[in-house]
Amino acid sequence: MDTLKNPFSPGAGCPPPELVGRDLLLEQARILLGRVQLRRPEKSLLFTGLRGVGKTVLLNEIERMAKKSGYHTISIEANETRGLAPSLIPQLYTLLFNLNRLAKASYKAKRALATLRSFVSGLKVTCGDVSLGIDIEPEKGLADSGDLEFDLPNLFVAIGEAAVDRSCAIAIFIDEIQYYTKKELSALIVAMHKLQQNQLPITLVGAGLPDLPGLAGEAKSYSERLFSFPNVGALSKEETYKALQDPVKLENVSFDEDALNLIYYLTQGYPYFLQEWGYLSWNKAQDNSISKQTVIDSTSSAIERLDENFFRVRYNRLSTKGKLLLRAMAALGAGPHRIGDVAEQMGMNTSGLGPVRARLIKKGMIYSPTYGEIAFTVPLFDEFMIRAIPDFTPVLHS
Repeated sequence: MDTLKNPFSPGAGCPPPELVGRDLLLEQARILLGRVQLRRPEKSLLFTGLRGVGKTVLLNEIERMAKKSGYHTISIEANETRGLAPSLIPQLYTLLFNLNRLAKASYKAKRALATLRSFVSGLKVTCGDVSLGIDIEPEKGLADSGDLEFDLPNLFVAIGEAAVDRSCAIAIFIDEIQYYTKKELSALIVAMHKLQQNQLPITLVGAGLPDLPGLAGEAKSYSERLFSFPNVGALSKEETYKALQDPVKLENVSFDEDALNLIYYLTQGYPYFLQEWGYLSWNKAQDNSISKQTVIDSTSSAIERLDENFFRVRYNRLSTKGKLLLRAMAALGAGPHRIGDVAEQMGMNTSGLGPVRARLIKKGMIYSPTYGEIAFTVPLFDEFMIRAIPDFTPVLHS
């Protein structure tokens, strides 16, 4: 098989050759973008799901849709160390600079820039590493209190008014949104609420782990009235077949049905894993029919690649206690698991797990689907943990 023609693309955020099983989600996004352009109220979208289900791919596809529809966009990937304001400010500056230039010195665009200047000044204490050379006088008394929840809505309103003046719409894309603090999420929710109340053409499309709806609800109780939280899950068996078969058909290649069944069994329909098995099976195949035996021959390489490039990069960031807690979870299976059962596996009291559990949630390794339970955010991570620590002996004490 010609490896240069391999249609599969394993990698973080890499678009698959066939975006399967996401039509309803893309339709939701199309409606959102269209209604916001018409200045009609519509809930912003916050996609949720485990890692490896294609949330980033989905965001990228919707951003392409937005740009094609005439939107101005900004795109942010949240992380553990960089806050909301430092991430937003440079992007908003570029956006407003372009709006000001395109609007030929529009008063509203200049006022939005002045408000951004005030916003930066007001937050010097909390994000002093952000410094932009905005050659414009600040809009004194507007978005300069230093309180993010008070200032961000005023800034967004000023930007929304500039967008109206320019007859355009703005879409903000934020990946890994669960990393923001409760205060930052609260500020973002209040800002989006203010925009909706004023029917201003700015929308938010974000993605995060499955606990995002709960985090948003804790930040502001009315978040469920502002956002839709569509779940992005694994593909069905039929969707898995289509995601594998359609791309190779273009090269006059096909998977045997037994090969498709085995890949579905091994990957459980998770899109990232499908790309790995598809990629390696293509390279291993000797002719235009990819057989079950070819998939079997590719599996050890697929697992090795996943261990090194998908699982271990996360595992290596963990403390010894964190690794042991995850290994105890793995001993119980895929999950979710009661915290008491995990504590029992480790020979500890439930209260003793609290700090380690909190750190693992903050790192995005586990989440709490319901009160008193924890689960892996990474599919098949239980199997990796057993490979990584085959001889599990708890060493923590209550």
